[in-house]
Formats: sequence, structure tokens, C-alpha cells
Amino acid sequence: MNIFGPMWLSVQLALVTTLVLVLIGTPIAWWLSQTKVKLKPAVQAIVAMPIVLPPTVLGFYLLILLGPDGAIGSWWVQLTGSALTFSFTGLVVASCVYSLPFAVQPMQNAFESLPKQHLERAWTLGASRLDAFFSIAVPLSVRGFVSGIVLSFAHTLGEFGVVLMVGGNIPGETRVVSIAIYDHVESLNYAAAHQMSLLLIGFAFVVLATMFVINRRWSER
Repeated sequence: MNIFGPMWLSVQLALVTTLVLVLIGTPIAWWLSQTKVKLKPAVQAIVAMPIVLPPTVLGFYLLILLGPDGAIGSWWVQLTGSALTFSFTGLVVASCVYSLPFAVQPMQNAFESLPKQHLERAWTLGASRLDAFFSIAVPLSVRGFVSGIVLSFAHTLGEFGVVLMVGGNIPGETRVVSIAIYDHVESLNYAAAHQMSLLLIGFAFVVLATMFVINRRWSER
């Protein structure tokens, strides 16, 4: 019984998803923290919807969208010759949608808590908005970035409904640890399910404990 194969695949998925979410989530979080447009509540609602939507509902519509006949899936087939669904790339896309609020909201909260005078002083001294963002906003928002990264990673690691709908259960490609646990339970192999579950619990504990330690030390500094 290989309990580490699905776990390693889950870790790879979580790492890639977290990296993508930092890249796309940072500008979204910054815009939400600074904008005053009337559409802001609507955008916030769209970003937060994966939190309240059942994973099967989100997974169902992602399956349609990413499928060979879907708006995104058909374009991907024309570009690469392969389908997004039931592939690792499809899992990454679905995971990014599913974990988006866990990356955006902590960073948005950190940006909103920044003292406005710091940025204003930088602007008056001739710094561009982009320079002020990277030299002032980002360093002062490290706790938000750490929380967003850890929560995105941990949330992706425990996905089940969305990855099952979009990726299926292909060993070595889409069979992540949550699906492997479900398979073992269905086949009444509780010993294997128990081992995988304990591994996932221990890994999640270490990741979350690390986040709290980093945030505490950053606060003390």
C-alpha cells in the first residue's frame, strides 16, 4: 500500500495552487483594499462565494466550464490537444477557484490596516505607486501574506468535492489524498484510511502551527 503517492500529489497540487494564488490574489486584494467603486461589494461576494457554495456545486460548473465543450476547456483543447478535465492542470485551475478567498481575504485585511500616511509620504517623496507598493505595502503586510499562503495551502490539501468532480480518480495524476481516503473507506480498508488520515492531520497541524509561530514572532518584532 502506497500512502505517500497520493499525499505527495496533494502537496504538489497545494504548492502550485498557492503560488498561482499569490500571483493573482495579491493584485485583487490590493484593489479591493483601495477601491471605492460601487461594484466592490459584488466583487467581494464573487471572491468569497467558494466559502459558502457546496463543493459539488462549484465542481459541477467547473466541470462544464473546463470540459472539452466548455468555454475554457474547448480553447485549451485547441491550444494543447488535451483536455483540462481529469488532469493535474485542471485540478490546479479548480483549486485556484476553490481556495481564492483564503488567499485574498487575509491579504486584503492586511492592506486595509496599513497606515495611509506611510504610502502618502512615499508618493510625496517621488516614489511611484508600484515602488511604494513593493517597498512599503508588502513588507508591512507580511502577516497577511503568511496567513494567505498557509490557509491556501492547507485548504487545497484537504479538498475533496471539487477535485473529485473535475479530476476524477486517476492514480498518479488526480488521485489526491482525500480521494484515496474515500476509496479506502468505501472498500472497508479502514487501516489504510486511518494511516492516511493521521498523516493528513499531522501535516495540517504542522502547517497551521508554523503559521501561528511566524505571526507571533512577527508581532513581537
